[in-house]
Amino acid sequence: MTIRNPYLDQQAARGTFIDFYDPTGARYGIPTYPYRYAPDGLATLRQLRDRCLRPGGQPVAAQILWRRGKRIAYLYRLDLAKPARLATPAQLAAIHRALQARRTCPTCRQERPYYIPRRTGECLICAPGGTP
Repeated sequence: MTIRNPYLDQQAARGTFIDFYDPTGARYGIPTYPYRYAPDGLATLRQLRDRCLRPGGQPVAAQILWRRGKRIAYLYRLDLAKPARLATPAQLAAIHRALQARRTCPTCRQERPYYIPRRTGECLICAPGGTP
């Protein structure tokens, strides 16, 4: 699948070398685009998640490179993306219990409105030097 960017093609035709523009994948192995020039129909994992989608087992369709090639973001096709899976009631209950355990002080057994600091292992009242 080759998706070209007309603006970048026009710049390349003028003789301008564009870093990381390789829509055929000849140079980088898969189609590659510079930052902010990804074509429509492709999205990163974060963009898929914002749309309540997931890749669904599809291979990486393209990539974005920036910062001299040190940063990379993989792109997936939107038309092959599947709906994100929702947590079951049992999973949600387990998450609720785990978060509640993080707020419960092991010393005074009180549930606090904040997570118990891991460095002290106690709530701010029970910790040495805590407020009474």
